[in-house]
Amino acid sequence: MFKHLLVPTDGSDLSQEAAKKAVSFAKETGARITGMFAKPEYPVTYYGEGALIDPTTPEKFAELAEQQALLNLSFVENLCREAGVEYSKQSLTNDVPYEAIIEAATLSGCDLIFMASHGRRGFSGLLLGSETNKVLTHSKIPVLVFR
Repeated sequence: MFKHLLVPTDGSDLSQEAAKKAVSFAKETGARITGMFAKPEYPVTYYGEGALIDPTTPEKFAELAEQQALLNLSFVENLCREAGVEYSKQSLTNDVPYEAIIEAATLSGCDLIFMASHGRRGFSGLLLGSETNKVLTHSKIPVLVFR
């Protein structure tokens, strides 16, 4: 059975519900959890006529992204603590969340990615897809999708 789950979160209600189910699953199976948050990269500002200049420094942006990561991951950490499930956390910086999720699962030695379905419906889903769908299609690690 699965012994190490990666639980990515973006702080949304759906990802929090998935985290609750992941913790329950981990408790039942004796697995441990690594919570994961994908931090965005510093946006490159283009200079030119009519360009907006972002006053935030790369260091300040990284600090704010880390605060956001800790805030979102604390929800998963608290669930694990209450359930007595072993927990660790990881946040990676990447503007492509599905890549960060797969990388985090690989680096942490996870044998299952347990994530929420944020699937888009209709034409936009066909064109854009969701991060969950991208993880499903690119990961060599099994993925359990909570709906």
